[in-house]
Amino acid sequence: MNAQPAGSFVLALHGHMPWVLHHGRWPHGEHWLFEAAVGVYLPILSVLDELDEAGIHGALSLGLTPVLLEQLRHPTFRSGLDHYLVDLIRRAQHDAKDRVLTERAQRWERSFGALQTLWRSIDGDIVGAFAAHAKAGHLELLSSFAAHGYAPLIKHDRCIRAQLEMGLRTSERHLGFRPTGIWLPECAFRPAGPWTQPVLGGPTRDRMGVDRILEAHGVTHFFVDAATANGARSEGRWTAEDGFEKIGWDAADREAHIGWRDVMEPHWVGTHGGASKVAAFARHPDVSEQVWSADVGYPGDPRYLEFHKRKDGDGLRYWRVTDRKADLGAKESYDADVVASVAHNQARHFASVVSQRLHDWNASTGREGCVTATFDGELFGHWWHEGPEFLREALVAIHHDPAVRLQTAAARLESHPPSEVVWLPEGSWGEGNDHRVWLNDQTRWTWEAAHRAEDRFLGLLWKVQQKSKRKRAEALLKLAARELLLLQASDWQFVIHTAQAVDYGFRRFSGHLSRFDTLCSMVDDALNGRRSFDAAQKACRDLASSADSCFVDVDLSVFTLPGD
Repeated sequence: MNAQPAGSFVLALHGHMPWVLHHGRWPHGEHWLFEAAVGVYLPILSVLDELDEAGIHGALSLGLTPVLLEQLRHPTFRSGLDHYLVDLIRRAQHDAKDRVLTERAQRWERSFGALQTLWRSIDGDIVGAFAAHAKAGHLELLSSFAAHGYAPLIKHDRCIRAQLEMGLRTSERHLGFRPTGIWLPECAFRPAGPWTQPVLGGPTRDRMGVDRILEAHGVTHFFVDAATANGARSEGRWTAEDGFEKIGWDAADREAHIGWRDVMEPHWVGTHGGASKVAAFARHPDVSEQVWSADVGYPGDPRYLEFHKRKDGDGLRYWRVTDRKADLGAKESYDADVVASVAHNQARHFASVVSQRLHDWNASTGREGCVTATFDGELFGHWWHEGPEFLREALVAIHHDPAVRLQTAAARLESHPPSEVVWLPEGSWGEGNDHRVWLNDQTRWTWEAAHRAEDRFLGLLWKVQQKSKRKRAEALLKLAARELLLLQASDWQFVIHTAQAVDYGFRRFSGHLSRFDTLCSMVDDALNGRRSFDAAQKACRDLASSADSCFVDVDLSVFTLPGD
């Protein structure tokens, strides 16, 4: 084994949940969030505690979106999760009376009891516990756009910048520091250049690149899909000693062996012959496939817990995958004792795949590569019950491999700053690596409405700014800004397109749009003296205490930052 590491491994998880508080209970309301807390966030906190005890620090980069932070700190969530954990324990105790389920139900009771103990030990503050781990150097926490807006399809750069700046401010308020790394919603990127509105028509105009927007707000790194990296073109090379040197596309193609367009190293992102101060980490497809693939990924192992089969429809789960193609009625009993060794062996296999990729890169280039694996956080514990256990075992194995340097994205950027500067094409990590999941025949109307909403909001903002006495209208417009952020969430188009919750997606988007339109009409009335002060104040209070009690500190200045 090499004395010196062959390269780095960067694991990035994306924790996100659209605003669901006060919008129903099950299956896509508040229980969705409770399930994620019990299945993902508390178990990952437990993994971090165990890694800390083992002296393993800086093991992963974790994104917690601002809208998720708002919910995890909300009183409704904290009281609701108390009751949810009590109910899970009660269900396990009830199921234990069934002789067939006794042993498996008692395991659930012990597991939920341990999570309840952890929950109480952190005083119900998941966000504070993650922040403490980050401040101690155990992980890197990433931010994101406030409500997970899909950047390439948002009409105005000012609205993209508002999503980003409000997101960073919200993260800082909850975490106690402003993250420098970000998870772009859906890994969706658009470079600078001519842009034609994809709905409603309109003239082609030049837009800021997402990379430049990130740079303007102090972000230093983000993540993209492998397909985006594969479409990169050389802008040049940058070093601290020599500055920026332009490298032509043909020359870069001849130098492909040193890393151009390769997922094995992060790259500075530049446009128009210059380098930015923001780097892109590209997802390694082969390594990520070991976990993510529906066909060969570890979560599909027949011995793991079956996600879709529950006792009495919405109860606890007692069956294993058995065969992914088998009917739920054919699922066999789950054996937790068998699964522990399965997760351990697969974690070691994953670690060996990472190590081999780094050895191969080092042998062919003489450079320390960087394998980046990115996943939705919900995979680990929610969709894949054994995910947190696998995560712990894999990180321990990688940590003890002298050929691999286990690092966060920020640490890799500091220890091995990129030299190559590339132009990145437009794309996402969705199907087809384009926008089809979010913009299609089913969802086109949402973008038409969203673009009209952007225009209406910015028009009203300009009018409000012209008024010397504008407090009434300003208070109402802040509430409209909150609804605009929420209706821009990529989640509504996603659940419509994937048919996961079509009615829910329609209802949620339409609800935010309706409240936005109502508030904008109230602003119009206030500006034109058609609504009394008392009536405006009452309406403002009523809407301020409505279902969408997040981003209460929204500042209209985030929409006036320089842009288009």
